[in-house]
Amino acid sequence: MNITRINKDSLNAMVTINIEKKDYFEKVEKILLDYRKSANIPGFRKGQVPMGLINKKYGKAVTSEEINKILQESLGNYLKDEKLDILGNPIPLEGEKIDWGSEKFTFSFEIGLSPVFDVKLKGRKAITQYNILADDKLINDQIINIQKQYGSLISKNKVSEGDEVTGQFFNDNKEIDLTSTIPLDKIKGKYNLKKFIGAKVGDIISLKTKDLFKEINDLAKYLQLDLEIAKALKVDVIFTIKEINSRGLADLDQELFDKLFGKDVVKTTTELKEKLKSDAEKQFTQQSDQKLLNDITTYLVDNTKFKLPAEFLKKWIRTAGEEPLSEDQAKEEYEKSEKSMRYQLIESKLIIENKLQINFDDLKKYAGEMIKTQMAQFGQLNPSEKEVEDIVARVLSNKDEVKRMSEQLTSQKLLTFYKDNVKLKTKKLNYDAFVKEVYGK
Repeated sequence: MNITRINKDSLNAMVTINIEKKDYFEKVEKILLDYRKSANIPGFRKGQVPMGLINKKYGKAVTSEEINKILQESLGNYLKDEKLDILGNPIPLEGEKIDWGSEKFTFSFEIGLSPVFDVKLKGRKAITQYNILADDKLINDQIINIQKQYGSLISKNKVSEGDEVTGQFFNDNKEIDLTSTIPLDKIKGKYNLKKFIGAKVGDIISLKTKDLFKEINDLAKYLQLDLEIAKALKVDVIFTIKEINSRGLADLDQELFDKLFGKDVVKTTTELKEKLKSDAEKQFTQQSDQKLLNDITTYLVDNTKFKLPAEFLKKWIRTAGEEPLSEDQAKEEYEKSEKSMRYQLIESKLIIENKLQINFDDLKKYAGEMIKTQMAQFGQLNPSEKEVEDIVARVLSNKDEVKRMSEQLTSQKLLTFYKDNVKLKTKKLNYDAFVKEVYGK
């Protein structure tokens, strides 16, 4: 067997494998002899079928199967031994015809090579790292919401702002017929809200589903619809009021504090505010970190210049799936995934060069910390090491969980690396200002 490579350019190459009879003959003969021992062919006793007949009946199929095994193994070993960093998978050269009756075979494969490039982490312009603060307004609003949630319902005859209205949604064409309880602070816009204010039990209100709620998730929730269906829903509905309630605010006392956080964790309103502020800013840190990771990813893709073997990758995309794609479809898929491919190459280079790889001990430690946090949320504050280790072992036996945790841990390591090595500027602002600046809302 002989393997050669011709580099077309820095990104494309052709690997040719020549296989001779001596490479596969012994394996094929052994398999055919085994076939002879068990073959049931009319006119011959078991094990006495002439080898010529066995060869005629099974020879080409066995030969092709063994050659394919040799081919895959030798190609894989060659790429590994030559330390070729390829993109996608090798593609058999189109148009090659194989004569399985021959004793010598030639197979050629196109391969796409990973580009060589440098990553410049620090640009002239600093990337913004947001420090999102939980201001007094957010904390006070949160306390009011908690008091409402744990407060008592007070029945009313007429709707006022801030009430909860229970009623029946109905649209015959869309088969909408259900009862829901709607907090009026979920309703979007003064126009919709005015339809409720002053209404009484038994009144019928005509509404449009489009822009009825501030959040599309609420339309899906209160009409019990799939989210995608809710997004596309633009119909008139009638809402028949059945019940009107306001919520009396729960007292900010020890009983409420214990319900929220466990016995004696919080003892005063001041401690409540501090706890809510701390918890909120932990969540905001996650949002800020995700925004930073997204912005750095965009920066690296836009500012790390290298070429890809585009034509090879389009050809590979055409044949990689269960169903072959047309040239236009493959081109469209390539254009959709090009930035993602570029970042994967950049990320891989940074991980290898800066030794950010994840090992089993990292995963085990990460899983243990995650499990202890989850157990603490359910009141198990001091689990034994054996309890934790047993759960960790079960988690790490699940390939999907291992993959998910590996991705999370890799993102954490990269984020820490970026914070130390990318040019950043810190910007402090409250949550509403962050949402408005980042999302334009």
